[in-house]
This record gives sequence, structure tokens and C-alpha cells, in this order.
Amino acid sequence: MTSRRMLVTGGAGFIGSHVVEAALEAGWEVAALDDLSSGQRENLPEGVHLFEVDVRDVPAVEAAFQDFRPSVVSHQAAQASVSVSVREPVFDAEVNVIGGLNVLLAARAQGVERVVFASTGGAIYGEVPSGAASEETPPRPYSPYATSKLSFEHYLETFRQQYGLEFVILRYGNVYGPRQNPHGEAGVVAIFADRMLAGQPVQINAMREPGDGGCVRDYVYVSDVARANLAAARGETPRLLNIGTGVGTSTRELAEQLAAALNVQADLRPAPPRPGDLERSVLDPSRFQEVLGEPLGLEEGLRRTALWAREHR
Repeated sequence: MTSRRMLVTGGAGFIGSHVVEAALEAGWEVAALDDLSSGQRENLPEGVHLFEVDVRDVPAVEAAFQDFRPSVVSHQAAQASVSVSVREPVFDAEVNVIGGLNVLLAARAQGVERVVFASTGGAIYGEVPSGAASEETPPRPYSPYATSKLSFEHYLETFRQQYGLEFVILRYGNVYGPRQNPHGEAGVVAIFADRMLAGQPVQINAMREPGDGGCVRDYVYVSDVARANLAAARGETPRLLNIGTGVGTSTRELAEQLAAALNVQADLRPAPPRPGDLERSVLDPSRFQEVLGEPLGLEEGLRRTALWAREHR
């Protein structure tokens, strides 16, 4: 690689800011592109340049790429809420597909070597009734969010074939950890921690009937996501990689473990199902383990998250 210059879209957000930190620590020159709709400037380390840009704004995206001239793009910017995508599928596609294409076109124009794409393993495979979904499992997107992510994956392959733009797709499980925003509709760990520390009740959205344990998800700690992005940026991963643990945890189990980590008594209340939610999604981590070793376990990840939440909430 001739240069090590990484532009992180969504770089002031939860996951993006951890990618920025990891890249800086690895010796990359790094800049962030973020419209601050959910990200925060204070998430970025001191000295990191922020292009305050919406990926749907073509001239602004082009100008940022021309200014920084990255060799690699870590594309984290997204509309990331399943329920928002169900309510507003056009908005979801405008950000995740059209906004993503704006990034790809600017990357191609500036001779970017590789794009690392934050896709979704938690939604793209559809229901995983047993076992774990591997990278060979056929995608069965159930929500507009999953469909927009899968559509962009296909665009990446098209751009590789047509223009020679290399890419890596990282299909994330349910990412959690420090700096996650508790004020949106995504990020159940942050939402639960915020409410528990404030002494407020926590809703457990049922899947089949009121009072069940809720959906089952594969929770992956954000530092594992960040180091996967760095490995992908260096060309050390396969072109498609699940980022998960292979362990399924119900919403109720998650809430109970988080309450224990926070050392609080949690008021857990049953709630109706949410539109677009899958019942069970667990990712096969075999390929991740081959490249990056063991992912952090949920108990330790929640302990670290709880420490941060107590200091910052």
C-alpha cells in the first residue's frame, strides 16, 4: 500500500469513532466524515479532522475526498434502525444506498484502493432458527434496512468488476460498548444501561407472546469490530466476514446480565413485538476466529460497558 490514509464515514458515531481510534493507534493518518445526526464531535480524538458532511450531499462528499485523498475508506455511515426503515423505507434507501453510492463514486474518482463496508449480519440472513449463520448462508432480508445493506453489497461487487475498486464486507452482529448512543432506536445495551442507571423501567419486547424472553441476538463488543476494520483495511481478511461470537442471548438474559454488571435492580416489563424484528439471529464466528482470534465474551464486554456507562451517564 502506497499510503495509509483512512477516511471513516460515520466517524464521529459509536462504531466509527472506535475505528478512528484503532486506525490512529496503528499509525494511519485518519479523517472522519459525519453529519453529526447521531454522532458527536467529542467522540473523536483530538486532532482528527472532521468533515461535517451528509453522505447524500454529492458536492460535499466529493470535496471531502478531494481534500483528504484517502487510500482506504471505512464506510460506517448509515441509517441503522430496523424500525425506522420499516416506517421510512425511502429515507433508509436514500442514506444506505444512494449515500453509499456517492461515497463509492468519490472513492473511485480519487483512486481509493479499498472500501471496508459495515454491513449487517444481524439482519441480512433473516431468521436463524437454530445454529449460526455462516458467510455461505443465503441472505433473506426481512426489513428494508437489511435489503438496503444487501443491495449495497451487490454494488460493491459491481464497482470491483467495472472499476477495479477493491472491497471488504463486514457483517456485524449486534454491536455494543462505550459511546453507544442511548437516544435512538438501535443499540439496546446503551438504551437499557441509560434507563437502568436512571431508575427507569426497561421494556422487553416480546417475539411470540407477552412475557417471553424477547428476541435472541449475537452481541459483539465494539473493539472486535474496530480491529476487524483495521485488518480489512490492510487486506488481511476475506472479502466477506461475519463479526459475531456465535452465542445467542435473549433480550431478557441481556438485561439481567447488564443489571448485574451495573449492580442495579432492574424493573423489566413486557412489551409488544417491534415491527421488523427477527426472532433469532446468531452468526458463525469461525472465519473471524481464523483471522482475528477469539471475540470478547459478553460478560467481560458488559463489565467494560458498565464501567464506562457509570462514568458517563
